[in-house]
Amino acid sequence: MSLRYFLLVSLAAGFIAGCGESKPPAATSAPPAAEPAPHAAAPASPTAESTLPTAEPAPSVAAAKPPKNLAARKLDPEKIKRGEAVYRANCAGCHGPNGEATPSWRNPGADGRYPPPPLDDSAHAWHHSTETLERMIRAGSPGMPAWEGKLTNQEIDDVIVWIKSLWSDEIYDIWLKEIEHKPQPQKK
Repeated sequence: MSLRYFLLVSLAAGFIAGCGESKPPAATSAPPAAEPAPHAAAPASPTAESTLPTAEPAPSVAAAKPPKNLAARKLDPEKIKRGEAVYRANCAGCHGPNGEATPSWRNPGADGRYPPPPLDDSAHAWHHSTETLERMIRAGSPGMPAWEGKLTNQEIDDVIVWIKSLWSDEIYDIWLKEIEHKPQPQKK
């Protein structure tokens, strides 16, 4: 068995086993919040008029601490601000006000589905490239509605920038080197 095959099988097994399982011990996360509301069928964009309630953070939930090197990441502060507003209006009810999800997100509910996972650096969102995150938001995933046509391209991009701003410096650096800018194997 070649080393390449072994690595590919190991990587696939890791994702199947639960890609949220690996987190460097030095990274910290926000304390868990109260249980989020179930997914809304089709929440509206914050720029459109809506009668749906928006998710507001619980007063007892502390705001996420920004990482120290946001400037080095070249994340646009305006995109972060807009992304947070879009996130709070459309995503926080399920993924938590600071992207922390629920304490029991790894346990399936009575219907066999898993609750929405965290988007901060405590789970698996950082294991996905920007392109993959965008595709998942647009097309949806098991238990998450598709946001194509409900959020603009700019809103989706801004939410992804805000999510990246939640990750610790250590996690962001790993993501940038090993996920986003992963070196492509040499073709023979």
